Amino acid sequence: MLLIESWCNTRAFFFVFFKYDEGVIRNTLTKLIQEALDSLGAGEKNFTVEHPQRLAFGDYSTNAGIVSGKAKEIADYIEAHKPEEIEKIEVKAGFINFYLSKGFLAQSLREIIEEGDSFGKNSILKGHKVMVEYTDPNPFKEFHIGHLMSNAIGEAISQTIEWSGAEVKRACYQGDVGMHVAKAVYGMQKKSDSPYAFGSKAFEENEDAKKAIQEINKKTYDRSDAEINKLYDAGKKISLEHFSEIYKRLGTKFDFNFFESEVWQTGKEIVEANTPAIFEKSDGAIVFKAEKYDEHLHTRVFINSEGLPTYEAKELGLAKIKDEKYAADKSIVITANEVDDYFKVLLCAMQQIFPKLAKKTKHLSHGILRLTTGKMSSRTGDVITAEALIDEVKAKVKGDEAVAVGAIKYMILRASIGGDIIFDLEKSVSTEGDSGVYLQYAHARTHSLLEKSTIKADAKGKRGETHEVEKLLYRFPEVVERAMTEYAPHFITTYLTELAGSFNNFYAHEKVLDDSSESAYRLAIVSAFQIVMKNGLTILGIPAPERM
Repeated sequence: MLLIESWCNTRAFFFVFFKYDEGVIRNTLTKLIQEALDSLGAGEKNFTVEHPQRLAFGDYSTNAGIVSGKAKEIADYIEAHKPEEIEKIEVKAGFINFYLSKGFLAQSLREIIEEGDSFGKNSILKGHKVMVEYTDPNPFKEFHIGHLMSNAIGEAISQTIEWSGAEVKRACYQGDVGMHVAKAVYGMQKKSDSPYAFGSKAFEENEDAKKAIQEINKKTYDRSDAEINKLYDAGKKISLEHFSEIYKRLGTKFDFNFFESEVWQTGKEIVEANTPAIFEKSDGAIVFKAEKYDEHLHTRVFINSEGLPTYEAKELGLAKIKDEKYAADKSIVITANEVDDYFKVLLCAMQQIFPKLAKKTKHLSHGILRLTTGKMSSRTGDVITAEALIDEVKAKVKGDEAVAVGAIKYMILRASIGGDIIFDLEKSVSTEGDSGVYLQYAHARTHSLLEKSTIKADAKGKRGETHEVEKLLYRFPEVVERAMTEYAPHFITTYLTELAGSFNNFYAHEKVLDDSSESAYRLAIVSAFQIVMKNGLTILGIPAPERM
């Protein structure tokens, strides 16, 4: 699925930063294959041109020979008209495989080195404005590992969009009013060391406490009680300062911070203004019967019987205020998939009231982060905090914070964002592959090699056989684009892991630092690898230390 449907016609078929462009080669081969089919009288066929899963089967492969039954004839035609970037064509089991020339691969190294920190960027979304909302911790509650998951995904999504040329604004929406706040303030009144957990337990077990907390909830909305205001303000200040420290550790900077206390009134007014046209009164509350618009949806309360807005109404106010603050072309909201059903109803209601806002709003949900002990519980206070997890991993990597953050983010971003993740502490710090530490080590090694070298990297220098790593490096821009269009940072993680393995194999079998005539070219491979690995880690929000 494309990031923004209306942007389809802005997608370029080439990357402006890369002379020998991957997209151009693919398109050239596609055109030649169709020409071959036409010349053979085979007409239009649905065929693919893609990278084979194994590099041994070429750099590109097509199934056109299988769908047409004319593999040899197509290969012969392309052989007679092949572009200079293609060195060899072969037919295997009906597939036609294409191998890139040494000249292309050498030129790709030169382009990577020349572009440096910009390699992998494209202009597909140039001129577009995007807001990405993620993390969304609630003051008065812990910043738990679920928020850590949202943060890692949100930052990576933001980066892939930025690398495609869009202006991106990062936003965080925080619930600073509601029953969780009232429970925490009640706990603060009782001078508990764990205010929220204390208040939650009291709310469930003590009827008097429950009534007191409900009254506190009303007062936090209307700011009508000086004592409660004092406790509330102090608690919120402490929470936000704590969150700020965590963001520094994670490398996150938000452009906008939105709060429920700032949007609830707007949300309530929107609902009331559209009652009874869209919303309906029911048992003292105001509800939205989404099933009237979509049989797969259900009724949800937008203003409760006490006259207070629910999350749904607040989200309507938030959408309006977001648009007033920053008129984005696309507004992406990242949450856990536990609220999928709720968000579908919200978007249905938004479609009736603000159709333009609804059209440009994309809800992107992720799974739950679990440890080997199972899912966390915020109700009881038995919470696995982000801080605790970072510190535990940090202890495993000799106190290196950059490595610890990288290890955690990698484990979150290595898989498709829709599913749950079981966080394995030992795997997260493994140096044997499939870990952030593995990628960081590979990057750090290149700095050591380049610092020790007494000669300059030169992709125009003498070269020997083609190395596997060369056949992967030029693909980075393609991977970045796919990660952006499919909301899938894991494509970058998977690519970098394969690239690191390929580079380590190259390093193990080739003497990079010697006085042979091929050393300058080998160093060019090292330099290009360093650039691509650093750029990839940057997109993922993973630190790229020069020494480890």
